[in-house]
This record gives sequence, structure tokens and C-alpha cells, in this order.
Amino acid sequence: MRLSGRFRSALIIGGQGIRARKLRTFLSMISLFLGVLGVVAAQAGQVIAHRALVANSELSRGVDGTQQVYLPPVDGASEIVMSTVEGRDDAVALLSTNAIIGEPDVRPINEGGSPIDGQGGYGPMMQCDASGECVDPNEGKPSGQAIELRVVALTGDVRQFRPLRLQSGQWLDFGGQPLLAPRLVVNKEAAKAFEMYPVPAEMRFPDATAHTTPQIVGVVDDGNSAPQAYVRSDELLNWMPSDVLSNPNYGSAEVLAAPTATDFLDILQKKYSAVADPRMGDLYIETISAEDLMPTEIQLMRWVFLGVSILVLLIGSAGILNVGLATVGERIEEFALRRAVGTPRLLLAGIVLAETLLTGLLTALAAIGVGIAGLAAASRVFGERQPMLQGVAFPWEAGVAGVAAGLIAGVLGGLVPAARAARIPIATVMRA
Repeated sequence: MRLSGRFRSALIIGGQGIRARKLRTFLSMISLFLGVLGVVAAQAGQVIAHRALVANSELSRGVDGTQQVYLPPVDGASEIVMSTVEGRDDAVALLSTNAIIGEPDVRPINEGGSPIDGQGGYGPMMQCDASGECVDPNEGKPSGQAIELRVVALTGDVRQFRPLRLQSGQWLDFGGQPLLAPRLVVNKEAAKAFEMYPVPAEMRFPDATAHTTPQIVGVVDDGNSAPQAYVRSDELLNWMPSDVLSNPNYGSAEVLAAPTATDFLDILQKKYSAVADPRMGDLYIETISAEDLMPTEIQLMRWVFLGVSILVLLIGSAGILNVGLATVGERIEEFALRRAVGTPRLLLAGIVLAETLLTGLLTALAAIGVGIAGLAAASRVFGERQPMLQGVAFPWEAGVAGVAAGLIAGVLGGLVPAARAARIPIATVMRA
């Protein structure tokens, strides 16, 4: 109770000192403001930079904690996947194939679904049989106005696992009955291809029962440099048998599941083991982690921002220390008089330290407010050109770091003046 009373007294007298010396308090806050704002900006920048660093990984692989499952290509893999994810909202299946949109019976402009600018061309997509003999499906065909792209059939909304950024139009609607004209959401590379080469709206798949007329309803940024489109699996299966979607020529069936979907993974494993050759092994299951993918880059980024934060904090502490020493020098007679009337040395030190702590806390709140306003303004002004700033919220870590920096600077800048105030002898009041 005694310590509690002294603490309360130090806060009250410290607050009175701040109010009595408004100009000096203001100067202290100015010297500390830039330092605390630097800490807030550095911490917010670290969070935003980390978000930018892992953004492409999240688009192509998934958010941290997502369970990524690949099924080796076996007969019936697509049926196993779709029957297991049916009715679940914690897992989505992705089944891939290639498609050509444009003139029929021609060699596409970008064979194999390669980037439309020709960089990193893949060449024709060879089709191989069980014996390993491969043929070019476009052999002998003339070049024409057609674009080849990868088509990913989805059983549900994949954006809970891969935050694809909608650029225009709308995302796939998984409610209602499937349409006979498949709705496609294409990525930016595919949209660029269709803008450069106007092609007929005719889409054909390997082993499809007939050609279809697709509807392009939206454009997304999926971080992929090759043309790609997303479609509802049930709309695609109106035109082809399901085993086409487990064709090893176009990749393995993929499933993305929430970290809590352990029962789902058990069921999927049992269904797969019932039809798979034991020599092919089990399912490939991986927990996605950006830290594991880029440990060096992330750690280096953290050390850089930590160093910047410490540097600006020391600069701010030096400013408040300078003002604090000058203040104690002016108040020597006041502190000596308090000692003469029985004020303990510890309480005198607490009064000085309380002033610097309150000053640091007020400065931190002001810096956090400026940081919130600045980030909101940057999001509005630069959000369209910088996707990582779109809809970004002020990170709570930056707020905590700002308050901590203000208090630490208050302690560092107030310890020496507090110790000096506690050592002032009572005899000083006689000289006054």
C-alpha cells in the first residue's frame, strides 16, 4: 500500500509538472515524436513487407497453415477427390486440364499454355499413353487464332486458401445449378492474351464430348505468368468424363484443406489406399509455411527493421534525456525543498520518471494516430498501383511497438535525470 501511495503521488505530481511546463513538455514530445513515429513506421513496414514477401506464395500455394494434398495419378482419383470434398466447406479440390479457345483444328499461338509474350515457351503439350509413347496432338495442324491455357476445375471457393485478387468482373458463383456454358474466371496473363488476339468463343478439351462456348465473367491476379482459367467442376463435367481431370498429362489432383480438417484427410487417405497400387506410396501432404519457403529473406527483413527501430528509439531517448537534465537543473531548489519537508529520495526520482513516462506515452499515442492516418492515406492514394496496400489495416503490432517505444524512451530518457534529482542534498535549499 505504501508503494502504491508513492506511485500515485509520483503520477499526480508528475502530471502537474507537465501541465505547469507545457512548452518544455512540447519540446520533449517533438524530440521524441520522430523517434517513436520511426518505430511505428518500421514495425508497420515490417508487417507490410512481410505481407508483400509472402503474397505470391499465398497466391500460388496457399496461406500459412493450409494442408496441401496431392494424389498420385491413379484411375478414379478425380472421383475420389470430388466425392470426399462434397458438402464440406473446409476443403476444396483443384483438378486441372488444358484447353484451347479459338479456331478449331489449328495450332495455338502459345503451344503448351506458355506465356503469351513468348518468354519461357513450353512447346507443345505432349500426350503420353501407358507405355510411355508420346505424341504431339497438334502435329500437322496449321497455325491459327487460338490460345491454349490451363483450366483449373474447382469444387468450391478456393479463395479461403489462396487469396486470389479480383481485378475485374466477378468471381465464380458456386450456388445454383451448373450452366451448360461454363463460366470462366481468367488470370491476368490469359486476359492479356485475349486482348492481344481476338479469337472465336469456342473452347475444346482433350477427350471432351463436344466443343463448348465459355463465358468469361472475371479476371483475377493469381501470381501465375502463364494463361490460366478457373471454372466450376460441375460445369466442366457437363462436357467431359471425370477421368479426364485425373489425366497425368495435366498434373495430379490437388486438395487444399483447413488445418482442422484432420478427419477429412483420414477419409481421403483411406479411399485412396483402397484403389491405389501400394508401390505408388501414400498421399503427399504438406503444411504450407512461408517461413519454411523463405526463411533467410524473412529473417533478414526482421533484423533490418529491428535495427532501424533501435536506432530511432535511441535518438528519441537522447532528446528526452537532454530536456530532462535541463528541467532537473532548473528545479534544484524545488526538489531540495521537497527533501527538506520529508519527501523520500525514491519519490523524487519517481516524480521525474513519471513526467518522462507520461511524456513518452502521450508522444506514442500521437505517433500512432499519425501512423494510422498516414497508412489510410497511402492506401487510398497508392492502393490501385500497389496491391499490397489495398485494404491494408494498421497492424496492431505497430501500435503495441509504438506504446512500448514511448515508454522505453521515457525510462531511458528519465533514469539519469531521476537519479540526479534523488541525489540533490537538502542543504541546497539553504543556498537558495
